[in-house]
Amino acid sequence: MEGSKRPAYEAHLERSRRMWDRWSDYYAMSERDLEPMREAAIDRLPLESGDRVLDVGCGPGVNFERLRDAIGPAGQLVAVDYSPEMVAKARDRVERHGWENVEVRRADATAVAFEEPFDAAVATLSLSVMPDVRGAAENVYSHLVPGGSFAVCDVRPVPTGPLRVVNPILRRFFRWYANRNPDGDVLESLRTVFDECEVLETYWCGIGYAAVCRRADPSEA
Repeated sequence: MEGSKRPAYEAHLERSRRMWDRWSDYYAMSERDLEPMREAAIDRLPLESGDRVLDVGCGPGVNFERLRDAIGPAGQLVAVDYSPEMVAKARDRVERHGWENVEVRRADATAVAFEEPFDAAVATLSLSVMPDVRGAAENVYSHLVPGGSFAVCDVRPVPTGPLRVVNPILRRFFRWYANRNPDGDVLESLRTVFDECEVLETYWCGIGYAAVCRRADPSEA
């Protein structure tokens, strides 16, 4: 990363930490409401028993149970989040369920490194609040096996139609509520980085969306 961009990057990261530490006690209020959007993305991942999965910006672990059901006790789920309070709540969820194959790390998703690759990854309502959206997408891509998939659900301003007039208000709300990165276009970044990217579903006039992207497998050519 260029030195001139680093202070802004660090400032955004720290603001996200403070914000999501604060919201960690209330995240469960929206967990059930947003479940259909999250599940639409996760259910399109070709997960199998024994797979390794990465949960990017895992929050309090709302995806853990569904992912673990898919990969079984022989699989491994690794989750990362930058908020210490979110990480604490995710670890508490793991402990309460006795999940021995789920690991939660506090880390910056743009920079975190792993020794082993993943068969799939998921990011639900997290990429758009990161200080370097494309950098996060590139890091996920680099840690997927060839043929690996990345399920994403997130929010954005209204993409088309007359309701775009409310976008200035939406942008301010997203910034206030979640520290959304105003310069980070999640779908554009995903389409630039990944070899395939498909929007599966849209919600609330296109504000919410679920997508699945894929890293190409040269052996399939």
